[in-house]
Amino acid sequence: MEILKQVFNTVGENVSEALIGIDKNEKIFVLNKQAEKLFNIKGEENLGKDINDTIIKNKLKEVLLSKQQKLNQRISKSAKMFNLNIFPLEIDGKIQGAFAICQDLEVYRNIQEHLYGNKIYVDILDVLMNMTNEWSVIIDKSAKIIMMSKAYREFVGVDNPEGKDVRKVIENTRLHKVLETGESEVADIQEIKGNKMITMRVPIKQDGEVIGAIGKAMFKDVGDFFSLSKKLRNLEKEIEYYKKELGKDESAKYSFNDITSSSEKTKSVKAMAMRAANTDSNVLIVGESGTGKELYANAIHNGSKRRLAPFIKINCGAIPNELLESELFGYEEGAFTGAKKGGKKGKFELANGGTILLDEIGDMPLNMQVKLLRVIQERELMKVGGSELKNIDVRIIAATNKNLEEKVKKGEFREDLYYRLNVMKLIIPPLRERKEDIAALTDSLRIKVANRLGIYVEGISKQAMECLMNYHWPGNIRQLENVIERAINLLDSNLIIEKEHLPDGIVQNKVKYSIDKSKYLSDIIEEVERDVIAECLTKTKGNKNETSKILGISRAGLYKKIEKYNLNNV
Repeated sequence: MEILKQVFNTVGENVSEALIGIDKNEKIFVLNKQAEKLFNIKGEENLGKDINDTIIKNKLKEVLLSKQQKLNQRISKSAKMFNLNIFPLEIDGKIQGAFAICQDLEVYRNIQEHLYGNKIYVDILDVLMNMTNEWSVIIDKSAKIIMMSKAYREFVGVDNPEGKDVRKVIENTRLHKVLETGESEVADIQEIKGNKMITMRVPIKQDGEVIGAIGKAMFKDVGDFFSLSKKLRNLEKEIEYYKKELGKDESAKYSFNDITSSSEKTKSVKAMAMRAANTDSNVLIVGESGTGKELYANAIHNGSKRRLAPFIKINCGAIPNELLESELFGYEEGAFTGAKKGGKKGKFELANGGTILLDEIGDMPLNMQVKLLRVIQERELMKVGGSELKNIDVRIIAATNKNLEEKVKKGEFREDLYYRLNVMKLIIPPLRERKEDIAALTDSLRIKVANRLGIYVEGISKQAMECLMNYHWPGNIRQLENVIERAINLLDSNLIIEKEHLPDGIVQNKVKYSIDKSKYLSDIIEEVERDVIAECLTKTKGNKNETSKILGISRAGLYKKIEKYNLNNV
């Protein structure tokens, strides 16, 4: 009995309820502090004595005599209602006493409401976890499992995981690490029973403290993820195809984040372009072919207030002169033989509210320059064969690889149009003048081309990078991308682009033009120029028009150099 008294005393002082007990002689043997307050009895003075409280004494005696417990008895004390549960104390088949647990009903109701509310949330959570056959688990701050979905339990082969350490139930789990760091882990590969899955882990926080974590299998098999990714890529390609087929490719693809800017020259141009994006003024972008003029035009549109409106581009040098007006301004039905029924909207009308990129503006014929100038000045246009003027609100970005100032002097480009376009001017430096960008550009193009071709490429060797850095790049970034694509196509089991995967002209460039110290600079320059033109003619299969555009020189100038270097048979 003495041990029992110690047990009751220990328990009694660590519970919130009032606890009082009497032995078989109806003497008090246990009385905790809550009971002292409730029954106004001094503990030390009354232990071993008869209980004075008539209500509690009578109820305890009833249980002592009946040997039956009495539950949910209601008593009133100090203007409060209490719930009373009384139990007989039986040892070795004999009644040795009785004890009562008394609880304040107001506190009891509060706890009950709280538990009921939690039960609703638990039930809802349980339904959500199990209704979609998801693999999910919730742990508390001690890494013990609180809940696990039925599907996950079946997969790991555990019937009752609740209350167990998550590390003993789920193989290779990191949920306990999330408890330590308080940081989410998303799209992590985890292997369970030989099955590789993509998972996410998120901490549960309350008042800034981590009180648990949730784990979920995003993809139950890595193969599912790659299969879905492939399907998405195929769908994107289909969308791009149909957009082009339907003529709805009216959005800018690139932003300033796509512009690699390691060199000071590029940083300066990029900063100017970002300023231009914040205005609504016309922009003139000048640079050699392949330097990325269209990339800057895209970025300016996407960085402007017009970014949600159309971005329309047209190559002024690729459209025959007789068709350029109808392409730019549209035409009415019956405007000319073969005109589409119902007429057609021009590029300016399609770009209304947005931006139009007039690429190769230096190749626009003079008669069209006059009409374009009027559209810019009056902000209105008339379709071919039409009689009504239409107001338009279009921002113009013009791009060229020509020297427009020289063309103005020669009378090949209208001076008034030049000044209308040249409000904000960007001069894109050639790649040979910003060698610091080559490494970052190469890495970016490697990823881009590899994704497009569906080939994994780990990187590029130091020797191959040195060759790229030492080359003069007459075709600029466009040429660099072609070189990277060629190298990737030549990869076999090797995952690294090596020097042998690069064209001979690029590999031999450094040795060829630096080893012979007996040559004058003019001879070296001519030799380089000859090789560059020969290489470009080979790549274009002798197409003089395309070669002149890539090299940024006129067709007449190209023919002169072909004659000079005897390249007619290339």
